Amino acid sequence: MGVVAVLLALLWPFSSGGLPEGSGETASGVQVNRLSERDHELTVTSAALGREGMVRVLLPEGWEPGSGPWPVLYLLNGCCQSRYDSWVTEGGAADLTSPYPAIVVIPEGGTVGFYSDWRDGPGWETFHLTEVRQILERDYGAGDRRAVAGLSMGGFGAMSYAARHPGMFQAAASFSGVLHTRDGENGVDNLLSDNGEDASKLWGDHRSPAWAAHNPADLTGRLRDVRLFVSSGDGSPGPLDDSTTVGNDGEASLLRQAQTFAERARANGAALTVDFYGPGTHTWPYWRRGLERALPLLMGSIGAAA
Repeated sequence: MGVVAVLLALLWPFSSGGLPEGSGETASGVQVNRLSERDHELTVTSAALGREGMVRVLLPEGWEPGSGPWPVLYLLNGCCQSRYDSWVTEGGAADLTSPYPAIVVIPEGGTVGFYSDWRDGPGWETFHLTEVRQILERDYGAGDRRAVAGLSMGGFGAMSYAARHPGMFQAAASFSGVLHTRDGENGVDNLLSDNGEDASKLWGDHRSPAWAAHNPADLTGRLRDVRLFVSSGDGSPGPLDDSTTVGNDGEASLLRQAQTFAERARANGAALTVDFYGPGTHTWPYWRRGLERALPLLMGSIGAAA
């Protein structure tokens, strides 16, 4: 056997769904940190980001190298979280999703990346839907049945991704999501500037078609074939808050956005479930409960019912 053939034979297990035991690096520049049998953390050398990007992968019971195809659930983070994988550390995603026969992927989304390809980079949309998707398919046996869910900025990402990529996702869920970026309150601009970003580098001037092209409330006509779940509170302290919690105007604003989105989605014939639960703030207990309530719809839509 020649040298090239030997090298190909050595690399083949990593490029065709076989992952190294413990930690290691695949042939494609993906560093795998095996936190447990089910829980893998990936460090991805990303051309779209121009740097390394992080991904947390939760594997279903019965998964093994070479198995599949498996349904996939993407969980998208909100802005300004202390960790990219807060769905695991704060949201209880590992426990909530463990009964379901699906791969769960939690990709880094940037502090205020807004699940978009920025004009001069980074390319978060490309990272998630091309680079990460291809890694999941190649190394983990991911199939073409997908759902996506997110909180706050991640709720925007879930609905925007589902609308902008017809056929890629069969279900999408938003928990306190930013669902109408053009509601006149400059919320996105303010959030970006508060975090040291130039808002014009995201979608350009507000008159740019890119704003509407990413805005979930403008894209509801593309979601007719996607099962949708939308939840939000009204910003006042609710049953999952403690006695020191004060009201949150931001959540109240997001509720109005969600109501507009829901009205338009229904008018366009979308299959929509809403959970406008009244009192509740922009905090993890409500997003964790939202995921728990949405999982039967999300997983059932991709053939992964518990």
